[in-house]
Amino acid sequence: MKLLQKLLAAAVLAMPVAAFAFPIAASGTEGLVVLAGNTGDIVATYQGNTASFSNDLYLYTDDGIAGNDVLIFNNHASPIGSTFNLGSFATGSELLFRLHVNNTGNDYFTGAATRNLDNNFHARVQENWMPGTTLVSFEDLLGGPFDYNDLSFSFTNTVTTAPADVPEPAMPLLFGLALAGLIGSRRRA
Repeated sequence: MKLLQKLLAAAVLAMPVAAFAFPIAASGTEGLVVLAGNTGDIVATYQGNTASFSNDLYLYTDDGIAGNDVLIFNNHASPIGSTFNLGSFATGSELLFRLHVNNTGNDYFTGAATRNLDNNFHARVQENWMPGTTLVSFEDLLGGPFDYNDLSFSFTNTVTTAPADVPEPAMPLLFGLALAGLIGSRRRA
């Protein structure tokens, strides 16, 4: 009986361990930007990675001072679920994030592909991944494979479309009524 227990224990230990599942932003969200949804605090949460390279995530400050970006997470040193309060920003302000790959020295940014060395999108940005939460996932290799599993983090109080750019639902109707009135008045004249 003891031999059977030992064999069973050895078999269980030899079984492959399932990889930690973490969220990756949806396909089709490449190149979107992260914008402050309102003036409340924006809190980042580290969601996970499968990268072999060591990556640091920064909030890019664009203040002209080298090395002045704000370090948020490292994909190997930060525990999953770690949070970082970025503070508050003006509504609609873009928050630009930089992924620094420690092994290669390369930097990749959220937003436009032209911000990156290879002119490819290196981040997906999925608004409302969870209610009121934006998910961002990065690719850390020059030229891809673009599976965006190298560092994922989420934010509260962010959007991907500037609040001023979102049309009011009644605006097209009001515009249509005004146009119809203008056409009707021209016919009478």
